[in-house]
Amino acid sequence: MTNFFAIVGPTGIGKTSLSIKLAKKLNSEIIGLDSRQIYKMIPIGTAQPSEKDLKTVKHHLIGIKDLHESISAGEFMKLVDNKIAKILEKNKTPIICGGTGLYLKSLVDGIFIGSKTDTNIRTDIEKEYDNGNSENLYKELISIDPEYSKKVHPNNKRRLVRALEIYKITGKNMTENFKSENKKSTFHSHIQTAYLRMSRKSLESIIYQRTLSMIENGMIEEVQYIKDNKYNIDHIDYIGFSEISSYLEKKMSKEDVIEKIHIRTRQYAKRQMKWFDNQSFDHVFDVDNMSVNDIVDKLVEIS
Repeated sequence: MTNFFAIVGPTGIGKTSLSIKLAKKLNSEIIGLDSRQIYKMIPIGTAQPSEKDLKTVKHHLIGIKDLHESISAGEFMKLVDNKIAKILEKNKTPIICGGTGLYLKSLVDGIFIGSKTDTNIRTDIEKEYDNGNSENLYKELISIDPEYSKKVHPNNKRRLVRALEIYKITGKNMTENFKSENKKSTFHSHIQTAYLRMSRKSLESIIYQRTLSMIENGMIEEVQYIKDNKYNIDHIDYIGFSEISSYLEKKMSKEDVIEKIHIRTRQYAKRQMKWFDNQSFDHVFDVDNMSVNDIVDKLVEIS
């Protein structure tokens, strides 16, 4: 079996356009590796590939999950493996593309076998958190997992809820689970990782322009639709949802919405870059000093 690429990097850096160019040259299909782009009905706020992109090259794991569904890294890995196998059956080359570092790590290095999710358990914990009991929940985490609790801020609802959910599902805390046997992708030895990076200043400019474009292309209407249908998307971490909600309630101006979304997206990209910079990759490309076409040609040469 030949090797294939996983293209990763922070939001806004151009992973999608590069992967499409590469896919055309390698007769490939693209598998999304993004914890938010997997959901239906929110293509704008999650920066999913455009309809034109989706028609140009076949994409998988984009816009397939209902908004109320949650998914763990372990479950996502199974979906990716299934898509890889099907693409290979067609004598095509898969390309994995996305910015969710945990999902990449689960594919290449492994994720603990107990990485499952239980909607009922998670909902109960979230309700307790939303009712003002975050401090008690954090104390509970300290008591069951003092080591992991040092990595979780009491205000980080998502990580706090997930840690308690895992404990209730598996009977083991996060620290114990991470030390237990890890399950990697069936194809882990064939995945060549390629990290795209760029200066923070350059990326911030791109993020600002993309934020403007998202607003112009219907992001406000997308949030209105979610609110009108009373969907709970707390588990998705939709950047801009709370700001646009405030705008719709006439509590914030459009200018302030754009600025706050820009700031939050910059912060998200910064966290991504910090995480990626601490990982090991087969190939690293500096987008500031190398054109997309040159990177594509280099990857084709490597393949």
